[in-house]
Amino acid sequence: MEIAIASDHAGFDLKEEIKKVLDSLQVSYKDYGTTDRESVDYPDYARHVAESVQNGTRGILCCGTGIGMSIAANKFKGVRAAICNDPYTAQMSREHNDSNILIMGGRVLKDPQQISQIVQTWLQTQFQGGRHERRLDKIREFEK
Repeated sequence: MEIAIASDHAGFDLKEEIKKVLDSLQVSYKDYGTTDRESVDYPDYARHVAESVQNGTRGILCCGTGIGMSIAANKFKGVRAAICNDPYTAQMSREHNDSNILIMGGRVLKDPQQISQIVQTWLQTQFQGGRHERRLDKIREFEK
């Protein structure tokens, strides 16, 4: 599995921390930027990851709070981007919602151990299907 990852300026440090986690887990990734803390427009980076997810990968996006990236990424058909600030929400976003983009806020999350736990939980948790599948089917109907 390759992960598409990107951030804006406010999520840059968090993205770099997440890349360390991915490296430690030997999970490959493609970094779509940004490359520093200079101000950029988050929708440009959300687009790269959302389009990658539309082509079958999973993704991680970071901005200041996660809100902007979430709004932008969820405009793309087939994307289920979820803001997760703790391992529990990461788990539920996968088990119940089959999220395919993990969104995290660089101004919200600072603890490297917590960041690692969120990423690991999200990567390792499988979609439960069953009764949750019919709910996703209803969401897919919105996209038509």
